[in-house]
Amino acid sequence: MDGWQIELLHALERVSDENAIFALIMEASLALDFNYCAYGLQVPYPISSPKAIMLNNYPAAWQERYSKARYLEKDPTIALGRQSERPIIWSDQLYAQAPDLWEEARGHGLRKGLSQSILNTGGSCAMLTIARSDTPISERELHQNGDKLRWLASTAHVSLSSILNRRHRNAEAPELTEREREVLMWTADGKSASEIADLLTVSKNTVDFHIKNAVRKLKTANKTAAVVRAAMLGLLF
Repeated sequence: MDGWQIELLHALERVSDENAIFALIMEASLALDFNYCAYGLQVPYPISSPKAIMLNNYPAAWQERYSKARYLEKDPTIALGRQSERPIIWSDQLYAQAPDLWEEARGHGLRKGLSQSILNTGGSCAMLTIARSDTPISERELHQNGDKLRWLASTAHVSLSSILNRRHRNAEAPELTEREREVLMWTADGKSASEIADLLTVSKNTVDFHIKNAVRKLKTANKTAAVVRAAMLGLLF
């Protein structure tokens, strides 16, 4: 393990703020001779349109343009990263189906880059990208730094994912009462409203009332969707 890796691990033990952690990840990317760095986390909810949380030091104009043009939906590194954890080298061939994105990225100084994804069984996907404006990435450099990039991506993910996931859940999660959570938990176990009423020694109308409130608070169409959303937001545990 190189000196910068050891220093990074020690430094990460002393910080808990996402911006401070990312600042350390950026310093580590500089140790690999890349002056740009980006970490993105795709949380698995809402299921129909999973949200991406991103931290990067890209030029402000490029961040604005990337968001406005919705390039996240067209970025081939994202598409490939969802399928494999192999390092992705930026190239003309990679961006053949997204030439506008590629041209504009290079226009903002992002010309040479490496992207490394981390896939989780829970459905979330993370990616660390390091980039620079010049000096092509040689096969030798990729061979020497490939393992270091994977290590840095894993370290970034371990340090940042729990913080970002918790922040997103807190922003998305409504305040459910204990009874509403209890009713949803029994619903998740396949119990009907009548069975839940017997278990809780309340009327079926009372169970239906709590389910209706939970559906409304979770902004879902029915109790099945409410159970799924509540579970993904960590409200049933």
